[in-house]
Amino acid sequence: MTLQPHVESCGGPLGARVSGLDLSQSLAGETVTELRQALLDFCVLVFPDQPLSDKDQVRFTNYFGAARAHVRKQRDRQVQEIFIISNVKENGEPIGALGSETVDFHSDLSYLSHPGTISLLQALEIPLQGGQTQFCDCRAAYDALDPDRRQYLSTLRAVHRHHVEEQNPPGIVSHPLVRTHPETRRKSLYVSPHLTSHIDGFAAQQSDQLLLELYQHMDQTAFVWTHEWRVGDLLMWDNRPTMHRRLGFPDQQRRVMKRTQVFGDEPVE
Repeated sequence: MTLQPHVESCGGPLGARVSGLDLSQSLAGETVTELRQALLDFCVLVFPDQPLSDKDQVRFTNYFGAARAHVRKQRDRQVQEIFIISNVKENGEPIGALGSETVDFHSDLSYLSHPGTISLLQALEIPLQGGQTQFCDCRAAYDALDPDRRQYLSTLRAVHRHHVEEQNPPGIVSHPLVRTHPETRRKSLYVSPHLTSHIDGFAAQQSDQLLLELYQHMDQTAFVWTHEWRVGDLLMWDNRPTMHRRLGFPDQQRRVMKRTQVFGDEPVE
């Protein structure tokens, strides 16, 4: 019997909960097609109570593109496509990345010439306080601007750069400030406070001022939805029309997540 997904909006500007599936099992082609469409519609999908093995998570990821090892180095692991996000330390060494502090809004791997497309994150352990993930609908933020502003921003490019210099590729990476989704053809803002360095060709003060205005515009309740994690949650999101941030949490509380990602398949347009 083919299981059918039930997709229900989370009630915010984006995000939907998907039930009725066992992601540890292979999915039928029509089911994958439905999930692809749901991701295009809602940008973020929540699959509650899906405790997947590493191989199961990679297999599910591969329905939406080729899962690849993250560009950041981590300790040896059996399944290279799995990237651990955690504040936990063993023998004084972190088992994963990103610690416990807030990680500001960003679109995954935007500092690469072919950045992140789809990311998946599974919750193994969560803190009692904090650690939520917030998503911004950058399509809605773009649509809310007046037509002249949208047209002006569409002529600009922004340089993206990671604050850890060794993670950046050689040369300068710039992307259009307004990008067009290759499947939906919807336009969205494509800058973020965590990974955007400056607007190409602008003086520093002029660039900082415009970016600040955009960030304040994007960080409005009308465009932002917060996911409250539960153990076993699997989140999948489309980085092209969204950005996300992780809220901080007490460092003495454990948070362990498994991430997979699809990137490098397409340039930014």
